[in-house]
Amino acid sequence: MAENTTQVENNKADVKKLSFERAMEELESIVKRLEDGKVPLEESVAIYERGEALKRRCEELLRQAEARVDKITTDASGQPTGTEPLDVQ
Repeated sequence: MAENTTQVENNKADVKKLSFERAMEELESIVKRLEDGKVPLEESVAIYERGEALKRRCEELLRQAEARVDKITTDASGQPTGTEPLDVQ
C-alpha cells in the first residue's frame, strides 16, 4: 500500500511540473482512453484521478496567465494611453 501512496504522490508532483501544453496533451489522451471504454476498471480509476490532477494544473496555469494579461487602454482618438488589469470573468 505504501508503494501505491508514494507513486500517487510522485504523480501529483510530476503534474505540478508540467507545462500547460503537455498537461493538456496528456489529459486529452486520458479522455480518449476512457471514452474508448477498453481500460480495465482499476486502471480507469487511476487514470481518471490523474486526469483530475491534470485538469487542476491546467486551470492553475490559465489563472496565472490571465493574471499577467493587461488590457491596452486608448484615448478618444484611439491612441494607446497605457494598460490596466484585464477584467476576466
